[in-house]
Amino acid sequence: MIVSKQFYPHESDNRIMMKKDRLEINSWTNDLEFLNEEIEYFLDIEDKILHNSNIYQQLHGTRRENTLLLSTLYRYEGTVGNAIECDTTDCDAYYLSHHEKKRETYNSHIQKYRILKTKILSQILLKNQI
Repeated sequence: MIVSKQFYPHESDNRIMMKKDRLEINSWTNDLEFLNEEIEYFLDIEDKILHNSNIYQQLHGTRRENTLLLSTLYRYEGTVGNAIECDTTDCDAYYLSHHEKKRETYNSHIQKYRILKTKILSQILLKNQI
């Protein structure tokens, strides 16, 4: 469970943004760690119920992408503190842009996973109709 750390009025804007970014990254990594667990369950379901090689390949590809994204976010979390050292708007803009790209990558990955998950769940329903 993510415990929200309060922002205090005496903190600088940079420090508040750093805390906010770290909380967001923590949320993303927690989601992706759960996704890894869920993918393992779906792989078992595919093996025992669906027997669909296309879904099997998609699950393995998604698991690989998920692992890579998790690794990227863990490394990124370690660099977020560097933004506090910024003393120019160009530097601030760089870190902001970099964080937005990470957010876009995360959101895109989640969207692709949701499509796959819906496909799997619909296949389970189809199998149970027979």
